[in-house]
Parts: sequence; structure tokens; C-alpha cells
Amino acid sequence: MVAVFGGIAAMIAGNGSPQPQTTNPTASAPVETASLAGEQRMRFQMCGSERFTCVVDGDTIWLEGLNLRLESYDTPEPYNDICGGQAEVALAHNASARLLKLLNDNSFTVETHGTDRYDRTLATIRIGGTDVGDILIKEGLARRWPDGNEWWCL
Repeated sequence: MVAVFGGIAAMIAGNGSPQPQTTNPTASAPVETASLAGEQRMRFQMCGSERFTCVVDGDTIWLEGLNLRLESYDTPEPYNDICGGQAEVALAHNASARLLKLLNDNSFTVETHGTDRYDRTLATIRIGGTDVGDILIKEGLARRWPDGNEWWCL
């Protein structure tokens, strides 16, 4: 299912899940409407204590108050479960910064696919039809999930 941003919260709420708590409902006003149907642009920042529309790391974001785990790829961890030391932390920050730039510089669509064990909504974000995970993998900032090797741990 492809969701337009203004409808994501309503779509998720409609499946019986509780609506997430939002702390800053004005922080994610659309920057502009894109020319392709279903695509919009949003302004993201790196997440801090207030999480409404922001990037947590290279594979997790908040979009209009919903916690989205981006599917099909995985990026290094910037703060826990670190197996690759400071090189992994640096790569994690680079992956997060690249995802932030991709989201802020492009129109995109969001497809949702249920929830994970942490109750995050599973999603795919596409820019021009391409999964952002594929972009990060191609640029050496991520691995395929779940079958990709955690090469940053070696």
C-alpha cells in the first residue's frame, strides 16, 4: 500500500493500533507537493528528544509521529550493539546523514507493511521508484537485510 503522508497516521490508526504520542505537530509541514501522484516532500532533521518527523539512524525514522523501520536493509548502529568499534560509529553517522539528505532533497513515497517486534511500522521509502535502502547499499552505507553480511564487523 502506498500512503500519502497526511494519511499515514489515519491509515495506521485504522488497523486497531494505538496512535503514537506526538510532541511537535507543526514540525513537519510539507515543503511542497511533488509533480507525481502520491509523492510529497517533507523537512526532516536528526531526531532529538522531540520525535515527530526526523531521522533516528540510517534505517529508522519518525514520520508525522509514526516510528518507521525501513525494510530490506540495515545500517550500522551509532550507539549500541557495536561490533565494528569507532569505524562502525562513523559509518552509522554517514548512513544517517545520507538518509537525511535523500529525504530532504527528494520527493518520495511510503509503503507500509505491518509492524515489527518493537511495534515500529515496517515501511519502504522510494525516491523515483527506487528503494532508499538500495541507494544506501549501492553507496556502501548499508547491507541487505536479513541476508546481508555485517561487513562493518569484520
